[in-house]
Amino acid sequence: MKNLFKTFVAVLAFTIGGQMAWADSYSDAIKSFKEAGESGKYFDSAYGYALFPTIGKGGIGIGGAHGKGKVYVQGNPVGESSMTQVTVGFQLGGQAYSQIIFFKDQRAFEEFTSGNFEFSAQATAVAITAGVSAEANTGGGAAAGASGGSNNAKTSHGGYRKGMAIFTIAKGGLMYEAALGGQKFSYSPL
Repeated sequence: MKNLFKTFVAVLAFTIGGQMAWADSYSDAIKSFKEAGESGKYFDSAYGYALFPTIGKGGIGIGGAHGKGKVYVQGNPVGESSMTQVTVGFQLGGQAYSQIIFFKDQRAFEEFTSGNFEFSAQATAVAITAGVSAEANTGGGAAAGASGGSNNAKTSHGGYRKGMAIFTIAKGGLMYEAALGGQKFSYSPL
């Protein structure tokens, strides 16, 4: 078990370390989401959004993900957020991705920024990929995807659920996963 944990930490460090060059590229991530089709339409109508330019994810049996981001209202940064996820189940590998959460209205924004917000394992995100894709749904459906990079990513559909819409863009890595785990977010105003 000790060796398994050490291997997991090494995979996660490699994944996050290899992707840290993207960690401060908020404008690049915004541009990618704006040009990805459906997600681009949300910038005009959403009350605000939380943007995580790079989230590193890795696992061997037990997995985890972490990323830092900013929270915006009407295009202006108002706070900082971090996302942490622990997953349990069959999983092997590491990957990095960008994530954006749109808030339909002030109520959804206040729910997210109220303290320690958490998405259950039932939360749904639309995976934006350049190649083959399927909706990423930990609520009972299988997920698959392949990406040619964020420069040619496209979105096929989306929608608000409980006032929030979640989109992700794969940035690199390979992960086989059949695991459950929710995402937990912290928030601190600027």
